[in-house]
This record gives sequence, structure tokens and C-alpha cells, in this order.
Amino acid sequence: MSKSLTYTEKEEKLAQYSKALGHPARIFILNFLEKQCSCFAGDISSQLPIANSTVSQHLTALKEAGLIQGTINPPTIKYCINKTNWEEAKALYKEFFEV
Repeated sequence: MSKSLTYTEKEEKLAQYSKALGHPARIFILNFLEKQCSCFAGDISSQLPIANSTVSQHLTALKEAGLIQGTINPPTIKYCINKTNWEEAKALYKEFFEV
């Protein structure tokens, strides 16, 4: 007999945000974006000692988690913090650590 466990929406969201925050480069990117309000991927790449393709992968992970959003302005994408999800993540972490 197998056990069945259903996670709450809050648990799922917290895990999603935690996974996205699981690399120091992503933490740096979020801090950088919060200070800059918005910027292009190249601006972020110039601040990190990693390849542009790696920065792109980190941006994708943060975007998939909903922590950042991008505005396409061909041929570039301008990134910024997704304020709604950012506030939600902070509230979830606060609630989690107060338990």
C-alpha cells in the first residue's frame, strides 16, 4: 500500500521559490535587479564572472519561478522583479520561519 500525500499550495509555492533561490548567482541577480529596477541581460552578465549563456539559464530559472519578468524588446529582453510574486515569496518565507 503506497502513501498518498498532497502538498498545500503554499508548500508548493515555497518549494518553487526556494529552488529558484538555490544558487548564489540567482541571489546576486535578484539583488541587482532590485537595486536597478530593470535592466537588460547584458547588464547583468557584465556584473557576473560567468558566461552569458549561464546567466541566461539563471534568468530563465528565476522567470519560470515567477520571481522576475521580462519585457521583450527585440533583440533584447529587459528584466525586472515581479513585484507581486516577490512580495508573496517574502510573506511565505516570513510565515515559514515564524512557525
